[in-house]
Amino acid sequence: MKLRISEIFGPTIQGEGALIGKPTVFVRAGGCDYRCAWCDSMHAVDSAFRHDWAEMSAEDIMAEVRRLSSGRPLTVSISGGNPAIQDFGLLIELGKQEGYDFACETQGSVAQPWFAELETLVLSPKPPSSGEETDWRKFDRCLENAKGCNLVVMKIVIFDETDYAWAKAAEERYPNLPLYLQPGNPEVDPDQPVDLQAAIDRLLWLIEKVTGDGWFAPHVLPQLHMLVWGNKRGV
Repeated sequence: MKLRISEIFGPTIQGEGALIGKPTVFVRAGGCDYRCAWCDSMHAVDSAFRHDWAEMSAEDIMAEVRRLSSGRPLTVSISGGNPAIQDFGLLIELGKQEGYDFACETQGSVAQPWFAELETLVLSPKPPSSGEETDWRKFDRCLENAKGCNLVVMKIVIFDETDYAWAKAAEERYPNLPLYLQPGNPEVDPDQPVDLQAAIDRLLWLIEKVTGDGWFAPHVLPQLHMLVWGNKRGV
């Protein structure tokens, strides 16, 4: 069975969420069932980029991960697009045999049995600014399939007041899920520099909202990779 892969890169650091700062190799899947208005990885989403994706077996992917990491086990993050629309079970099985840990980030729209084999599952439902709508029944099925996973968290991107209120409602719905918030990045062109002051201002706004409301459940984090490398791909 072949998997559609947009890119494999690293080692670098995880730039966001529960594993922020952790050395990681990324396996970015090609294809997605969403079309978020502010998507920063359209090269892994839109079928217009399909000619750039590679058809790879789990063994081929693992060989590239092994090469990039010099055979030294580390965390492998399966991202996208939406990696849950494909079957990464064999890749995870092969990698775990060699001591690699696997993390995955998905919006929670498609449940997979291989979620249970992950070390970390990041469920990232998309707020109203995305233009998409979360089906919480499908999200619940993802949680069911993740039983056995060591760590399951929820991560939400915040662009505005509406997103913020939506995130608070999501946290009330899933109070036992560790929650990570990050300010949205409207500057997604990889060929243009990021306005770092604007990024800091968005982070400060979110910090002040959370602390001012006395909402002490979430972790508020920046997109670390964006602060370091801007929107550059492959880092």
